[in-house]
Amino acid sequence: MKKCSFTIAVSMAAAFLIVSPAHADGYRLPPAEIADIVMRPPAPSVSVSPDGKNLLLLERESLPPVSELAKTMERLAGQRLDAATNDNFNPRNFVGLSLKDIDTGAVRKVVLPDNADIADQSWSPDGRYVVFTNTTTDGMSLWTLDTRSAKARQILKDGINPIFQEPRWLPDGRLLVLTIPKDRGDKPMASLTPAGPAIQDASGGQDAQTRTYQDLLKTPHDEALYTWLVESQPVIMRPDGSRKKTLGTPRIYIDASASPNGDYILMEWINEPFSYQVPWSRFPKTTAVWTMDGEAAAVIAEQPLADSLPVQGVVTGPRNIAWHPTAPATLLWAEAQDGGDPRMKTDHRDALMTLSSPFTDEANRLHTFEDRFSGFIGLDGDDDIIAYDYDRDTREIRTALIDVMGSHAPRVIEVRNVQDAYADPGDPVRTLTESGFSVARVHDGQLFLSGNGASPDGARPFLRRFDLATFETTELWRNTGEEYEYIVDLAADDGSAFVTYYESPALPGNYRLHNSDSTRFLTDFPDPHPELTDISRELITYKRKDGVELSSTLYLPPGYEKGDTLPVVVWAYPREFNDAATAGQVRDSKHRFTRIGGYSHLFFLTQGYAVMDRAAMPVVGSDPETVNDTFIEQIVDSAQAAVDESVRRGFGDGVQVGVGGHSYGAFMTAHLLAQSDIFRAGIARSGAYNRTLTPFGFQAERRIFWDAPETYFKLSPFMSANLINEPMLMIHGAKDNNSGTFPQQSERMFAAVKGTGGTSRLVMLPHEAHGYRGRESVLHTLAEMVDWFETHVKNAESDVASGEE
Repeated sequence: MKKCSFTIAVSMAAAFLIVSPAHADGYRLPPAEIADIVMRPPAPSVSVSPDGKNLLLLERESLPPVSELAKTMERLAGQRLDAATNDNFNPRNFVGLSLKDIDTGAVRKVVLPDNADIADQSWSPDGRYVVFTNTTTDGMSLWTLDTRSAKARQILKDGINPIFQEPRWLPDGRLLVLTIPKDRGDKPMASLTPAGPAIQDASGGQDAQTRTYQDLLKTPHDEALYTWLVESQPVIMRPDGSRKKTLGTPRIYIDASASPNGDYILMEWINEPFSYQVPWSRFPKTTAVWTMDGEAAAVIAEQPLADSLPVQGVVTGPRNIAWHPTAPATLLWAEAQDGGDPRMKTDHRDALMTLSSPFTDEANRLHTFEDRFSGFIGLDGDDDIIAYDYDRDTREIRTALIDVMGSHAPRVIEVRNVQDAYADPGDPVRTLTESGFSVARVHDGQLFLSGNGASPDGARPFLRRFDLATFETTELWRNTGEEYEYIVDLAADDGSAFVTYYESPALPGNYRLHNSDSTRFLTDFPDPHPELTDISRELITYKRKDGVELSSTLYLPPGYEKGDTLPVVVWAYPREFNDAATAGQVRDSKHRFTRIGGYSHLFFLTQGYAVMDRAAMPVVGSDPETVNDTFIEQIVDSAQAAVDESVRRGFGDGVQVGVGGHSYGAFMTAHLLAQSDIFRAGIARSGAYNRTLTPFGFQAERRIFWDAPETYFKLSPFMSANLINEPMLMIHGAKDNNSGTFPQQSERMFAAVKGTGGTSRLVMLPHEAHGYRGRESVLHTLAEMVDWFETHVKNAESDVASGEE
């Protein structure tokens, strides 16, 4: 039998503690020591100015009340929109601004309106200005901050439409702003008498394998309301709001960007017909180039409705169309050579195309990729680019240096497994060109790279210099490994000065400047929870029974003494790997500051638990098509290895152990409770449990349900609900917007566990999405989690002591 009498006794006893009817007791609070920490304002967010002279400090509040989430939300075309402000639906972002001089340390507070709600902020390329929006209850205004005076001024009282694009800086220092069309009329109102049924057709003969998207259009009224909300009018203006000039006609613009020389605007907009099956990103699109005078120069692409793409497929024709960042007016884009179908066998999957002004010639094929093009980055002061293509089967990423404007053949810089963290050479450090384009920093032919520096001994971030002529690498700086510190930005063109983010187990994260042989802190943010400073953090490694190396970050509560046995929480999220070597790599550092906030499971440390965080749950298989066939066996073995290690190290007893996870981690939790006796109880947040409801793939699963029905059935914890007789707490946002994890997943899973005699509790959080943001929701979630494990994990030992085995 799978279950022992001890587990059954625990479950039966727990059943008497939980009342079956739905509860209506209102929001609850966790223990006071947890609530106090949750309610403290977090440290400001920090942005370094492009000229390296200032830090922009963006002040935040702790958590918004649920009442902010309860405002009317329009759920349309895969988006969540606020009709009152004509913006994406979000609670308040930033509430204050300050400027800190990097040289002197002087801080200047920016005067803002009362109850400011700051968003959409961006630096001008020269660092002189910051543009941002301020949201009120019924609208949004546009502001600019002059860093010389530290004074902000309102340049548009209302009429901003930042749903698809925040205000952008043009190469000549002006702003391009998407605004609400002046003559759009009143908001469409739904008729109580429908004009007719909502109808969808499938003509047959073509696959249409779409994921289970949420918040889609459903009716003609939805279409009208969506158009009313997202249609915009491009307007150009100076930083003070003067010299306003409209550009083109109102459309559903999703992107508008100027060429580096400022002569052209690349526009992308959505066309009808819309779809009730896919989100806006797959609607028909037009991409065209206009002059700055508003004259059409060329149509680059006309993409039809993309509602029949294969899983992980791409559209045919031009896609990812963008300006070359250091050429005057040259476009780059990718075109599929395999019909956009990753299942097709081919030697060349994508081509990189280029076309320069006046855009009247045929596009030039610049390079052909073996695998799927996955983006490029320009180089500061050079017309070369670094381009990437990715093989989804081998998980290999290829990096190539491509001469766009000249005649040199492309050169491959490296080919590596993207999951091989130990071999990661780092990513280019970025900067802004004078035209405002993000490019890789280059100085005297040397490209700067920064990375996390994963190693068997833990992460040690680095700064490197890469010679673009010889491909030789020189390491300029590496974290000592006595603390955790990583590169934020360079403060000198040659890399001799740079800004880092520094933290240690005793010191919270702060920014500091390295200059030659000296360092000094630029910020002094205090410890957000000094009462938790003595938390112990350690990277531990151990092996699964098949020899796969595993790791976890072990946290022990303040005051822990070696040899004490504690209840243990194992928190995890499964990931797929091609081989055991990369699956077992250590990617974290034991020298990081333990920052706890939100609805983090690390709050269990305040209640006397040990927490094995990010406990590795690798699913290893050389064939990505079938790797999930052994998903359950591998996560069970990984979980058992983690618990065995807790016993071997002496902080756990192997009995008082709970498991939990969010999203795919919730899916994992349900499987572990159904298929093993390792844990006494589980917490599953925002999960998916019935894979027949996501029939066109999930996570890394490529096969559709009708190709592998046995796998879909086996990988649905719902089908094994009768085996879950350890208590399982399920928490879910009532407005979850994540693909596949719609609220019904938890509702039906709860019904299945309850209906087959199991012990469970379902908490549906009003107005919450996939993650939880409301103050009351976060506090209630923590209260539920703490109470659940107090009842079903901490008290498990007493049942053993009474002889019930």
